[in-house]
Amino acid sequence: MTFAMKSALLSAVFVLAAPAAFAQAESGSEKPRTSWGAPDLQGFWSNTSLTTMQRPAGAEKLVMSEEEARKLANRNVYSAAQREEAGASKVDAKSSADLLSDKNASRAYNRFWMDPGQSYAKVKGEYRSSWITNPTDGRIPYTEAGIRANTRTNTFDDVEIRPLPERCIMSFTGGAGPVMGNGMYNNTYQIVQSPTSVMILTEMIHDVRIIPIGGKHGPNNIPKWGGDSVGWYEGDTLVVETVNSHPKQRSYISTAGKVTERYTRWSKDEIYYEFKVEDPTLYTQPWSGEMALRVSNEPLYEYACHEGNYALPGILAGARQLEREGRPHPTEKPIFAGVDVSDGE
Repeated sequence: MTFAMKSALLSAVFVLAAPAAFAQAESGSEKPRTSWGAPDLQGFWSNTSLTTMQRPAGAEKLVMSEEEARKLANRNVYSAAQREEAGASKVDAKSSADLLSDKNASRAYNRFWMDPGQSYAKVKGEYRSSWITNPTDGRIPYTEAGIRANTRTNTFDDVEIRPLPERCIMSFTGGAGPVMGNGMYNNTYQIVQSPTSVMILTEMIHDVRIIPIGGKHGPNNIPKWGGDSVGWYEGDTLVVETVNSHPKQRSYISTAGKVTERYTRWSKDEIYYEFKVEDPTLYTQPWSGEMALRVSNEPLYEYACHEGNYALPGILAGARQLEREGRPHPTEKPIFAGVDVSDGE
């Protein structure tokens, strides 16, 4: 059974659990609601954008004018890659070795395959330089312990701690969260509701969150991929509280942390998404932000991640070859998870 078929089947299960679970037609400022009276958030949504969690260098404020957003987009690493690759490929090298003489690794994974968007996002009609709104500098307020934890989580120099995204187990862009994130591609989500649950299906590595409505958190000694989430409705808003993320996940919270998310239908074509992260172990203060989930005219792709099939055999074979040659293993520089790829840092 393909993943698309599984997705359709899961959606059908939710719908069968609550017959006629469709939005009422919008009239004026009235927000759409399900047949059982909950705010209707169902459908396909996307946060595709050059806006990332943290504010990039060169952006001095959260809200930008259209011209400021255009200039910042022009300096973005994805925009630069698109300009660089806009011309015809150079094929006049004298040998195959010359084709790689510039040591530009990105040529093996070029802009053609990326879909990060063309501009910075609008949230409630305003161009935003980051999803983070507090602190006002748009940066994650890590403690020293938080910096160490993120560095350790994303170290690639030992087979036992290869990060989950690199093994195609969990999304490397944040994905389903907690907090929902975006990256160079696969930024689509599907939301399906029933009277007792909400499902959020993420296109990237097809992560799924099943959020019980009115439920209780499970035992603390059973961490979960994507965290342990429970939800409830406050007027027109779905509120989701998540704790107990699996420690091996690239998550924004430790076992001591909590993420609170709020989903509100801002308009026919947009969900206003708010989040707050609280974790005294990793951060010097709580931090929060806002995001726009825009309606998608396309469903999710059946994403398949194949790199994980080769990464571990590759690194093990490389290490054994170094040993046979009597050479020490190279020490790779850790990747700091708090810096977004599109920040260019």
